[in-house]
Amino acid sequence: MHVLVTGAAGFIGMHAVIALLARGDRVTGVDNLNDYYPVQLKQDRLANIAAHDPQQTFSFLPLDIADRAAMEQLFKAQSFDAVINLAAQAGVRYSLENPLAYIDSNITGFAHVLEGCRHHGVKHLVYASSSSVYGANQSMPFSVHDNVDHPLSLYAASKKSNELMAHTYSHLYGLPTTGLRFFTVYGPWGRPDMSPIKFARAISAGDSIDVYNYGKHRRDFTYIDDIIAGIVGTLDRPACGNSSWDGKTPDPGSSLAPWRVYNIGNQQPVELLDYIAAIEERLGKKAEMNLLPLQPGDVIDTYADVDALAKDVGYRPSVPVKEGIDHFIRWFKDYYGIC
Repeated sequence: MHVLVTGAAGFIGMHAVIALLARGDRVTGVDNLNDYYPVQLKQDRLANIAAHDPQQTFSFLPLDIADRAAMEQLFKAQSFDAVINLAAQAGVRYSLENPLAYIDSNITGFAHVLEGCRHHGVKHLVYASSSSVYGANQSMPFSVHDNVDHPLSLYAASKKSNELMAHTYSHLYGLPTTGLRFFTVYGPWGRPDMSPIKFARAISAGDSIDVYNYGKHRRDFTYIDDIIAGIVGTLDRPACGNSSWDGKTPDPGSSLAPWRVYNIGNQQPVELLDYIAAIEERLGKKAEMNLLPLQPGDVIDTYADVDALAKDVGYRPSVPVKEGIDHFIRWFKDYYGIC
């Protein structure tokens, strides 16, 4: 199978590409390599892909999905069986500072991906959504059958928009689409703007860390290997219409069209202070914490109900947080040269 992976130099993108190559797929990756965080990390991820690609079945193009002409040329020049769209402007807090970046990549760019799939016979589009879409919801665990019409950040709104856009294409053009709501992904090669690396770097250096909501957040921290298992599992099972769907009592998680959304989480929420304690234990150092109030745009708790994904794909998370932190810190020390 020939798979296009957008955001291939990203954290999840790199791991997805390596998993696809390991099972014999041919992969084309694109990424705009922007400087939202150090480009060197993205280049190093691409080098890591190359190290896992002895048959040289991976090709990479430095391309921005927001570039309409470049995307049209990409789909015309190559024939893709499936697409995994992971390219996006990430980060809840950054969306408060630079909201238009989210429109360019997450809305306009995603429209270009949908158009490419529509016009060039792609059999399945799998795309990244986010647990952030649950916004003001407080019913736990978060279920794909819940209404998600109250986002708390433009990032979350852009991801909800992706789900709506995908549904339109599934309905109008019969394009099978599957949206994956990721829950707090962590692990080796993670983004440096995310809490695990920020905490680990500061604790290692003896610097203080900012801990919002006084550390009372609970997050469904999900190890990268479990995320990749969900991505690959859904990729192989194109979305189908739900024949029992009823427009009078509509199910937000399915449709008569070949469209689905799923949660991918660990199903075991961990309080942020306990997560920090696991990092402290693995580093052998205590953190100096600045306990601060809740940040605008943040969701207090996240907790994934993954029953729909388990039923349809057989997904079950298998990496507990302490084990995941151990793998992450081992990579962190090696990559950043910390003894």
